[in-house]
Amino acid sequence: MAGTHHDPHGVLGAHPVDGGLVIRALRPHARSVTVVAEGLRAELHDDGDGFFSGRLPVPEGGAVPAHRFLVGYDNGTHDTEDAHRFLPALGDLDLHLIGEGRHEELWKALGAHPMTHQGVTGTRFTVWAPNALGVRVTGTFNFWDGTGFPMRSLGGSGVWELFVPAIGEGELYKFEITRPDGTRTLRADPMARRTECPPATASVIATSQYRWGDQEWLARRGELPPHEAPFSVYEVHLASWRPGLTYRQLAEQLPAYVAELGFTHVELMPVAEHPFGGSWGYQVTGFYAPTARLGTPDDFKYLVDSLHRAGIGVIMDWVPAHFPRDAWALAEFDGRPLYEHPDPRRAAHPDWGTLEFDLGRREVRNFLVANAVYWCEEFHIDGLRVDAVASMLYLDYSREDGQWTPNEHGGRENLDAVAFLQEMNATVYRRVPGVVTIAEESTAWDGVTRATHHVGPSGFGGLGFGLKWNMGWMHDSLQYMAHDPVHRAYHHDEITFSMVYAYSENYVLPISHDEVVHGKRSLVSKMPGDWWRQRADLRAYLGFMWAHPGKQLLFMGQEFAQGAEWSEAHGPDWWLLDPSYGAAADHRGVRELVGDLNAVYRRTPALWQRDVAPDGFRWVLADGAADNVLAFLRFDAQGSPLLAVCNFSPVVRDDYRVGVPDDVPAWGEVLNTDAERYGGSGLCGSGPLKPEPRPWHGLPASLRLTLPPLSTVWLSPA
Repeated sequence: MAGTHHDPHGVLGAHPVDGGLVIRALRPHARSVTVVAEGLRAELHDDGDGFFSGRLPVPEGGAVPAHRFLVGYDNGTHDTEDAHRFLPALGDLDLHLIGEGRHEELWKALGAHPMTHQGVTGTRFTVWAPNALGVRVTGTFNFWDGTGFPMRSLGGSGVWELFVPAIGEGELYKFEITRPDGTRTLRADPMARRTECPPATASVIATSQYRWGDQEWLARRGELPPHEAPFSVYEVHLASWRPGLTYRQLAEQLPAYVAELGFTHVELMPVAEHPFGGSWGYQVTGFYAPTARLGTPDDFKYLVDSLHRAGIGVIMDWVPAHFPRDAWALAEFDGRPLYEHPDPRRAAHPDWGTLEFDLGRREVRNFLVANAVYWCEEFHIDGLRVDAVASMLYLDYSREDGQWTPNEHGGRENLDAVAFLQEMNATVYRRVPGVVTIAEESTAWDGVTRATHHVGPSGFGGLGFGLKWNMGWMHDSLQYMAHDPVHRAYHHDEITFSMVYAYSENYVLPISHDEVVHGKRSLVSKMPGDWWRQRADLRAYLGFMWAHPGKQLLFMGQEFAQGAEWSEAHGPDWWLLDPSYGAAADHRGVRELVGDLNAVYRRTPALWQRDVAPDGFRWVLADGAADNVLAFLRFDAQGSPLLAVCNFSPVVRDDYRVGVPDDVPAWGEVLNTDAERYGGSGLCGSGPLKPEPRPWHGLPASLRLTLPPLSTVWLSPA
């Protein structure tokens, strides 16, 4: 009755005794309980407090019969199975793998699973709570009174289990846990695959009926490794992209919009359930459940499927670094630190008021590794962008001296986090061909995108990611663009320095949500000068970005030069594109440019095929600081070039000589950010340009160009 029994099945249900059979039931609020089996019907004795029991003769043959209960209440009689007559519905292999921390399909073992067990339909509940004195299941099916639904502990695994007959899809539930100090806590299921819509917090029993239609996409998505393929990403916050739309409504609009712009992928800010919308999904409580704000898990699958059928890959932000302290979720889940580190200094995240995972505990690592696999296998996600990797890798991240303890070697590296990230990446790449993992890592950690078995100069194997966000490029290039052109000559290294380390990792160039909020201003508003110059600078910058080695990522709203910062409350300012708005053409011009950048990019292998190979790039003019000009060549695997020339000054550069190879007989302009249709001045090339046999910039031939103001021009062999 106190909810502290580790083996209620040893008391409740049917048990042979000398000369008979004892059947016990715990049915709070019942007036009577009658046991019914083949050839047997007997009313049990009311022992008080909801207990009923009876000693019955053993039926012929001596076997314990499958029996049912007729439970009488004030308002009628309920015919039900005895939940405590069933054998465990979780196998020994599952328990062994859970104990080893190696269950790669953990979501199939833990949580709530509708199933048929011993010929009876119902739901198996399992939860990991090793410190609990007892665990009960409570929900809509028992009027949130778990007294009659105690779970059993399965040995030393820390897993509790109960098969509840006759309940299934759509029922709400939680676990009532008796903590080591005897107090009780009501918790959502850490493995819930569906949740109530926040602010409600219950878990929901769920089964998937979805039938995928993206087989063709899955079959070909791994044909090229991501770092050798076109890869341009549109980052989306689903809840605010078009506020009010559900997953299925988004599926009718988002794929068409992204396809029109020519992006190869979308990146979804965290989709996993989170209680506070203002966290944008980065404080997760339901790691296995898509947020219910926009629909059901099958609705989310429909959105992913629709994107795939439109030829668009889906990357999802994934947050294994930390979790919030909500008392109904993971924090001190069973009364003691369980998912978080037991050392309070290691558990408390210094920046976000959250708790860090105890990555040294094998069950916690298993919870997260399996979660990464889960999204890729169950939801056909094509990539995981792992948030806040730097905060995981360093024990002293945002901590002062005395607030952290060195590792066993005396260093600041979090060895548990290194091992976890290596295991996660190795497991995902082994199990799900064609996916990519991407690290948001802001330091110079050695080997983020190196294979896990290749040991680097630091003594660590690589972390095993496929790509890494290039935060240095983002910071330096935006800082350069923020200078008035008259001052850019003194900061030229900020726009060129990224090439010093461009091949140290496989990079993504991210202009993400983080750069257009909290007073940082939108991308176009970062640019100096009047509105014309701001747009021209933005267009030139995007042309530079798409030509620079690395993959591209652009946050929603920036593709049409939104002037205001992003707000999750109302999303992008779509009204800027309304033809009735006087400046709509200015915004449409920038969006037109983004579409053309992607179109030329996708059909030009020189811009993506050798992104991670030094011989895929050559500076032509890196030191044109006085003119605010830079130029470089990109090469594809066959050596075919593309020439990019950027003029970051607001003046026209007439007759500007630029060195080129001598094996290209003529060059043609394939993109010019100053074109009139983009909102520029229209100073564009009109025909093929033949190089002169005059060496320049260390190359054997040269072109004489007219460089438009605040522009990027791309030329390729005509």
